[in-house]
Amino acid sequence: MNLAELKPGMSVADVGAGEGYYTVRLAPVVGAKGRVLAEDILPQVRDSLTDRVQRERLDNVAVKLGAPDNPMLPPQSFDRVLLVHMYHEVQSPYAFLWHVRDGVKPGGLVVVVDANRPVKRHGIPPEQLKCEFNALGMEPVKTHTLSGGEVYFMSFRMARPKPAPEKIVPCAAQKDSQ
Repeated sequence: MNLAELKPGMSVADVGAGEGYYTVRLAPVVGAKGRVLAEDILPQVRDSLTDRVQRERLDNVAVKLGAPDNPMLPPQSFDRVLLVHMYHEVQSPYAFLWHVRDGVKPGGLVVVVDANRPVKRHGIPPEQLKCEFNALGMEPVKTHTLSGGEVYFMSFRMARPKPAPEKIVPCAAQKDSQ
């Protein structure tokens, strides 16, 4: 959370929130004037997290159901969109990122924490992550290796306009054309 430069009053989306490990920790960081949107794609997980948020009286947290390729974030609403240990699970990364962009405020960042290992081993190599984000006009701002050397933090800013879906060049196609 320190690397993401979270501050009181910020609006933060915790995409793929699961049981809310980060959600409940984000709520006090952004404070009473800040907002946290916890999103997940499984109704039963969303319901469980809603119960937890109510039980813990986290008045600055809302919980939302998204879709696998679209977290359904309100437009230009978030200073930070956090994708913590979940991006490697995304089946349609270009569609997903195309929609994620919509939720980021001007000057906001998308933050990824994941493991540097193959996707089939529940991680994503940093170069693949950068390539996929670049295909959607996003560039890295900050990269940091976390404890143990396998997990990393990477934040991205909107560097170019959002491409039309048919103009997105997947990373595999980029390699083939080189």
